[in-house]
Amino acid sequence: MNSEVNFRYAERNDVALILSFIKELADYEKMLNEVVADEKTLEEWIFDKQKAEVIFALEDSKEVGFALFFHNFSTFLGKAGIYLEDLYVRPEYRGKGYGKAILKKLASIAVERGCGRLEWWCLDWNKPSIDFYLSLGAEPMSDWTVYRIAGDTLLNLAE
Repeated sequence: MNSEVNFRYAERNDVALILSFIKELADYEKMLNEVVADEKTLEEWIFDKQKAEVIFALEDSKEVGFALFFHNFSTFLGKAGIYLEDLYVRPEYRGKGYGKAILKKLASIAVERGCGRLEWWCLDWNKPSIDFYLSLGAEPMSDWTVYRIAGDTLLNLAE
């Protein structure tokens, strides 16, 4: 990796590339069978409705990693934060500093936008990622449990 990583924001014509990164990440997380997103849905939610953003880390103008993120809000801080939904670096580019560069880029975006924090979830079994996040000073939120309502349960609750 060069000493400085170049980044670019995803554009509408990157939808297929975004989906390929999502599927690679899901495969790594042993969850590929859970991916139901398709190009049309991603285009609608990322570009038409502008509910998420994507940045790519580049090596010689080739996309080697990506992050998909969006704004959340802290009532206690009284300001927005950035929630990192996905961060993925292709296996052949790991160990070169791209993951750290992506997180540094997201932190700088958060600071530029006046956000109060940057946060994400990590699977409990993913020790390499956990160790990496801890090395950056990230703090596990051990007093909190994530809850989710989705699918038919979400539809039933909405009735």
